[in-house]
Amino acid sequence: MADWGPVVVAVVLFVLLSPGLLFQIPGKGGRLVEFGNFQTSGVSILVHAVIYFALITIFLIAVGVHVYTG
Repeated sequence: MADWGPVVVAVVLFVLLSPGLLFQIPGKGGRLVEFGNFQTSGVSILVHAVIYFALITIFLIAVGVHVYTG
């Protein structure tokens, strides 16, 4: 049986936390958050990477999400 939980969690978080796709923290022009602007900066990539790491650590290690197939 294959455990697809980590793969599913990683893909969903990657899509949701891509800077500029749904939202961007920090936004351009002094704004804290911008929604759907499809632009990014180095600072926003760093912030989104830290948020991604924190959430994937919580979901995979602390909560232990598992999806078994087969």
